[in-house]
Amino acid sequence: MATASHRRFPALLSRRNGASAGEAIEGTARLGRRTKDLVRGLVPGDVAVIDHLNVDRIAAEELIATGVRAVLNASASSNGRYPNAGPLLLARAGVLLVDIEAGDPFELLRDGDAVKIEDGAVSVAGEEVLRGRALGAVELERRLDEQRQRVDEALADFAENTVAHIRQETDLLTGSIELPPTRASFRDRHVLIVVRGDRHRHDLKTLRAYIRDVRPVVVAVDGGADGVLEAGIKPDLILGDMDSASDAALRCGAELIVHAYPDGRAPGRERLLEMGLEHTLVPSAGTSEDVAMLMAFEKGADLIVSVGAHFNLIEFLDRDRGGMSSTFLTRLRIGEKLVDAKGVSRLYNPGFGFGPVALFLAAFAILLAIVVLTSPALNDLVELIWLKIRIWLGL
Repeated sequence: MATASHRRFPALLSRRNGASAGEAIEGTARLGRRTKDLVRGLVPGDVAVIDHLNVDRIAAEELIATGVRAVLNASASSNGRYPNAGPLLLARAGVLLVDIEAGDPFELLRDGDAVKIEDGAVSVAGEEVLRGRALGAVELERRLDEQRQRVDEALADFAENTVAHIRQETDLLTGSIELPPTRASFRDRHVLIVVRGDRHRHDLKTLRAYIRDVRPVVVAVDGGADGVLEAGIKPDLILGDMDSASDAALRCGAELIVHAYPDGRAPGRERLLEMGLEHTLVPSAGTSEDVAMLMAFEKGADLIVSVGAHFNLIEFLDRDRGGMSSTFLTRLRIGEKLVDAKGVSRLYNPGFGFGPVALFLAAFAILLAIVVLTSPALNDLVELIWLKIRIWLGL
C-alpha cells in the first residue's frame, strides 16, 4: 500500500530507488524532436518524448535536471557507434528510458496526453498505443563496456574524416575569415567563451572570483548564453546559429552575431528577424565555438578562456561530429592564448579586493568607538590627545 509520503513525492522516491523496467510510470507526455528545445518546458513528473539518436551526456543531464519520470525515445538511445554515457546517466538517476520499437510516438501521442508506461508498453486512457524496450542500468553498463572496447573503430573513422576536411577549412588557419565589427573591445583583454557543454555551469561557478576581478569580455556560444545568465552574468556577445539560445537570452542586450555557412546561408537569421533583433553575420566553416575563439584571437585578446568547449573524442562524437578538422586548425592558430576554464580555476589566486578591506576597517572603527565610549579612562585619554592635537595645530 502506498504511504502518504509516496503519494506526495513520487518523483523523489523514483530518484532515490531508481525506476525499474517493470515499474508502472504515469505522467504527462511532452513531445519534442529536439531535446535541447524540449527541456525548457519540462516540469517534474513529465514524460519526455524525444527523437534523439545516441543520447549524449549533456542531453541526459538536462533531462535529469527537469525532474522527468521517464523518457520515450523514437530513435536508438545508443546504437553502438561509440560509448555514449547519456542513457546510463538517465538510468542511474532513476529516469525510466524506453526505446520505442513499435509505433511512432510523434504520430500516436499528443502533447499533454496522460500516459502510463509499464513493461515497455505505453498506454493512453487504458489503451496501448506504443511498445518499446525499457533500458535498465545493468544492461546499459554492459553495453558501455563493450562499446569502450571497440572505440578504436570510431577513432579510425574520426581521424580519416578529420584529415579529409582539413583542406576545406584552411580559412580558419590562414585568417581569411571576414569578421564583423563589434561594440565590445577585445584588444589586450581576457575573453571568456562559454559553450553549452559538459559541466559548463559548474565551471562558471568556480570562475566567479576570476570573472569578478578580471572582468573578461564574455562571449556566449548559442545555448551557452542561458548558462551565462543563470550564473548571474550578462554576456557581451552571443554568437552561433541561434537555435539553442532562449528568447530571453537573445533579448538580454548582448550583441548578436549569426554564424552562417561559408556560402552565406544563415537559417538562424530568420528567428532574429522575426524577433526584430539587430544582428550581424559571419560566414565561416567550422563550428560556432571555433569562430568565437578565432574572433577573440583576431581582435587582439590577451587570453582566451574556454568554458564547456570540446576537447576529447567522446565529446566530439556526442555532438555528432565525424571529425575535428576545424577545431584542430583553430587551436593550432590560437596556440598558447587558449586556456581551459579548469586550468584557470586551479591557477587563479584572487587577492584581497578593496571591498573586504574597507569592510574590515569600518568594523574596526565601530568597535574602537564602542570601546572608547564605554570606558571612562580611555575617554579621558582620547580627549587629552585631541586637546594636544588642537594646541599643536593652533586651533
